[in-house]
Amino acid sequence: MKHKVEAAWQDGMKFDTEVNGHHFFMDQAGENGDDSGPRPKPLMLAALAGCTGMDVISLMKKMRQEVEYFNVVVEGDTEEVHPNAFVKMHVIYEFRGKDLDMEKIEKSISLSEERYCGVSAVYRMAGIEMTHEVKMV
Repeated sequence: MKHKVEAAWQDGMKFDTEVNGHHFFMDQAGENGDDSGPRPKPLMLAALAGCTGMDVISLMKKMRQEVEYFNVVVEGDTEEVHPNAFVKMHVIYEFRGKDLDMEKIEKSISLSEERYCGVSAVYRMAGIEMTHEVKMV
């Protein structure tokens, strides 16, 4: 399957970006940009959060777990020199619900990380260290 994303330069460092028919701006803060949108690199963290989050919540529903609250936080560490690429990403899965089974939570996360989430697969192939933790809130 082929995917296509467009990023049309507006001015300064501002790009009008279209993904799946949805528009948003990417920009830079400071003298070259007006901070009208997120920087591109953090969108890599958002892509991982969305990808694994959708997998995990779908799997939890299939496992008949009653999730009341679910949040995914992704933290990324970059190297100190250019291109300042990510070297580590840590995913924090936050859950709340009645009688949630920790084994089912871990199984859903494992399936996402190892089988379903294409974003994490690409990051692992790039050599990014991937870790996670679960918090019950």
